[in-house]
Amino acid sequence: MVLVAGIGSAWLDRSLIVFASLFPPRQLFNSHNTVEDEDGVRAFNRNRGVALTHRPRRESNGGHISGFYPRRRNVYEFRGTYKVLNVEFEGKEEEKAGAAATKRVVLVRHGQSTWNEEGRIQGSSDFSLLTQKGEMEAQNARQMLLKDTFDVCFHSPLARSKRTAKIIWDTRKLEMIPEHDLREIDLYSFQGLLKHEGKERFGEAYRQWQKDAANFTIDGHYPVRELWARAKNCWTKILSHNGRSILVVAHNAVNQALVATAIGLGPEYFRRLLQSNCGITVLDFTPSSSFNCPPYICLNRLNQIPNSPVTTGHSGGRKTKDRVVLVCHGTTASIAEERLPASMDEPMNMLGMIQSQKTAELLLDLSVSLILCSPQLAATSTAATIGQVQEAADCLGADCAPRYVEIKQMQELGDMSWEALLGQRQKQAIQQGRWQDYLHQYFKNLGETLSTFWSRTEEAWNVVTEHLGNLQKDGSNPERNVVVVGPEMVLNAIICHCLGLEKPFISSFHLDTGSISVIDFPEGPNGRGVIRCLNYTAHLGRWSVPVTRPSMNDEEF
Repeated sequence: MVLVAGIGSAWLDRSLIVFASLFPPRQLFNSHNTVEDEDGVRAFNRNRGVALTHRPRRESNGGHISGFYPRRRNVYEFRGTYKVLNVEFEGKEEEKAGAAATKRVVLVRHGQSTWNEEGRIQGSSDFSLLTQKGEMEAQNARQMLLKDTFDVCFHSPLARSKRTAKIIWDTRKLEMIPEHDLREIDLYSFQGLLKHEGKERFGEAYRQWQKDAANFTIDGHYPVRELWARAKNCWTKILSHNGRSILVVAHNAVNQALVATAIGLGPEYFRRLLQSNCGITVLDFTPSSSFNCPPYICLNRLNQIPNSPVTTGHSGGRKTKDRVVLVCHGTTASIAEERLPASMDEPMNMLGMIQSQKTAELLLDLSVSLILCSPQLAATSTAATIGQVQEAADCLGADCAPRYVEIKQMQELGDMSWEALLGQRQKQAIQQGRWQDYLHQYFKNLGETLSTFWSRTEEAWNVVTEHLGNLQKDGSNPERNVVVVGPEMVLNAIICHCLGLEKPFISSFHLDTGSISVIDFPEGPNGRGVIRCLNYTAHLGRWSVPVTRPSMNDEEF
């Protein structure tokens, strides 16, 4: 109870815009490679592999073209990796031009099941139930989302997910919708086997399932590819609902597929975005505040669980001894005022200092091997706090010798230079603090600067993994933990480089100040990074960022 009570409001995002009602859209998949519209404006968002067609309304007064809520029907076409999703919105006449609507979808994996406990391959079979531990995990998830408002709950019809959904939904009176396409991945002849039995009976096929799941075949099927197609169909149904805050309770693999297809990643990303039992993941589908820019889809947080994300040494069932922890530095005045930073030498405010201290305390669960940080003052101060707490903790006993934690500043981790973008906008507050909108709107003007920034952060990522490899070669540390401290945009770029994404994906992720994100390397520093969690803020206590309610701003603080 103590654990849960401390994080009840920890799962939510920064303050939501007040949006007008979103009417139920009609969505259809097709296989066209182009998007055409006779009277619309065509735009392409490489950011998330998404194409948009916007049919504007021309007002009688001055021929003004409204933003996202015309009186006539709008058609947005989202082009993902393989198919095109046509989405039609219809707005209210009384809504003001330029108003924007968003949908927030909260994904939860079911609690531990009897077959999870036995190490048995479940797939889409329906013979397992929640264990006592699984029931407790579901209760924890209920507590974590207790004060959150949802309009509807979609859930898998399989017993383990259905039970988890009922526990979380509790006394809510709104509808619960079973959705067959939310069932777990179909694994055919694998289902029901213990993992060692799968290896013994299927040999090469089981090895491919472990090492190359996207191309894995069994009984004439490609399970992961089929799952990805099914996830896209799920999105059609989920986003067609008129609710703006939607809970989805399903399974490990299908939740991975939902996250990946939402932001435009293919089946080769299976097992790269971790989903723990009752882990909570949040996706935002938000129109841009700029007229000519497409809406963006943002992974707001990934795999939030009640326990500390840095205590476990397993990633997707595989032990890991190599880890990178990304720390977003504490709040500064410009962040609090929702404007772009004017100076690299801007210090943290009081809230930022509290955030850095609490982050340092959370990281006491790790023995930090090395801290790499941006040259920004807020980042160096956060890094210094983490280092001091690590060193002090090792010197609490009478016979303990202090441990020196090396801190290295890296110019490559410096924030992007905003001068080319800002000009006279340097002191202008950014609506909702979304630099992503500015990137979209001024992308062409930022071309060279953004490219330079991208190359620089790629070099920084290479240095991070090189340090991790050197620590492994040294052999003196049984576990290697490198902490990287920087601003949101830099850490977003690091995540993209880890996943092998191009620079337009940089705004597909969101990080709050004081948050941590964890990347595991179960195959070693030269292997693929697995995102264990993204944008974790529960450790901030009363200053944590909730999932569906506004967070505390500086004035309230």
